[in-house]
Amino acid sequence: MKIYITSVMVDDQDKAFQFYTNVLGFQTKHDIPMGKYRWLTLTSSDDENGVQLALEPAAHPAVAPFRDAMLKDGIPWTSFSVDNLDEEHARLEKLGVQFTQPPTTQGGYTTAVFDDTCGNLIQIIQLLPEA
Repeated sequence: MKIYITSVMVDDQDKAFQFYTNVLGFQTKHDIPMGKYRWLTLTSSDDENGVQLALEPAAHPAVAPFRDAMLKDGIPWTSFSVDNLDEEHARLEKLGVQFTQPPTTQGGYTTAVFDDTCGNLIQIIQLLPEA
């Protein structure tokens, strides 16, 4: 068994699509109209057959209280791995991404957390080589 797809609940699929593709660099896997919303999934640009990220509409009434609590507590919705966190942090800052946690090393990894502009905090992580 392996992970096939995971989701991020977003306020606005169009805005999220622009952020996740133009800023973060993901590429479109599926973009299928589904009435008012779309079946919109993305993959890493270097792994088009890898795990998909669905940009899910946050329209269900249960989403808002959960997301609001996660934001209030500073808890990221999900985490993306990067090869060089300092370089990625600098690249994203130059593009205007707002970080709520700067690069922080903890044990065997370094993390940073940013606002995805669509209602979520997202963590990026770099696993450090074992000493």
